[in-house]
Amino acid sequence: MLSDTPVGFHRYMYDKIDWSDRLIGLKGPRGVGKTTLLLQRAKEFLDRNTTLLVNADDLYFTSHTLVDLADDFVRLGGKVLMIDEVHKYKEWSRELKLIYDYHKDLKVVFTGSSILDIEEGEADLSRRVVPYEMQGLSFREYLRMFKEIELPKLTLDEILNNKLEMPAGFHPYAYFNEYLRIGYYPFSNESQFERRLMQVVNKTIEVDIPQYTDMTASAIRKLKRLMSIVSESVPFKPNLSSISQVLGISRNLLPEWFVYMEKAGLIMQLRDDTGGIRGLGKVDKVYIDNTALMYMLGRENTDIGNVRETFFLNQTRVMYDVITSSVSDFQIGKYTFEVGGKNKTQKQIAGVSDAFVVKDDIEIGYQNVIPLWVFGLMY
Repeated sequence: MLSDTPVGFHRYMYDKIDWSDRLIGLKGPRGVGKTTLLLQRAKEFLDRNTTLLVNADDLYFTSHTLVDLADDFVRLGGKVLMIDEVHKYKEWSRELKLIYDYHKDLKVVFTGSSILDIEEGEADLSRRVVPYEMQGLSFREYLRMFKEIELPKLTLDEILNNKLEMPAGFHPYAYFNEYLRIGYYPFSNESQFERRLMQVVNKTIEVDIPQYTDMTASAIRKLKRLMSIVSESVPFKPNLSSISQVLGISRNLLPEWFVYMEKAGLIMQLRDDTGGIRGLGKVDKVYIDNTALMYMLGRENTDIGNVRETFFLNQTRVMYDVITSSVSDFQIGKYTFEVGGKNKTQKQIAGVSDAFVVKDDIEIGYQNVIPLWVFGLMY
């Protein structure tokens, strides 16, 4: 596995993790590259004689526990234990707590394809684990990984002040539309990408979410139907009463299902500011999680206006709290954003301070007009 692991490109999370911590949890949706990140760390910095990577659904665990493994590993001189897809191990949270308490000199790093079970388990580990959450590729990472084009990482203020110096000969729209269709996932250059992405969606709905919620087979079918409703309608203001009637489930159950889908990386929910910073305010709109997922689900019916809004929200949410705007599309702190094509006017934000028009199909910005693609350089 190490010999097959490339090290020329690192995801944004690689340098954000404090690898000196004793217990690290890397969360995130399926398919965003968590396993590769662990292998890169092992290949570049760790002693192979004292490092072990295991998958939590290995047959070894049919007759052994994680605690057994850690005990044996430490006795043999082990220093770093990496556990991939830890959510597949039933008692993972309780046993990691024991390992942390028993083995003071052992560092443990674990990943979970479903962020749902990871968050459920953190209650026992909250004072011990240092959690990180990783999303898919930014446009900047996509250019670096697949096109070998280096662009600088920009803060929101740098973007709004048009600080980007465009590399000579670089034209973003030679690559941007391809990114929107397939670029969010690191496996986008592999054969049968669309089929693999559909497998990610199916496993998330059929395995990850039910594993967390103890859903019945009937409920899983209704969850699939809900995903279909979302994909055909996004972005939309959720009418819980009408959706509950269509699905034949309680109206009170729907907000929970939407949260499960959001945490699992299937949808994004745009909230207002009633919940405070990073709070759970009232949901204003529901979006598909990323543009690649949009195109896979919507195919030829995918609306470009929805794609633009989805890209903006998907890329900015990683570093900033994004909420709905009372006068426009989005708000980040004091800034208001109206997203559209190159013919989008200033009418919607006339008289609004700190307001910007975000336009697709333009290469460079001017005054309060910002190119849409530049928001893909934030991580």
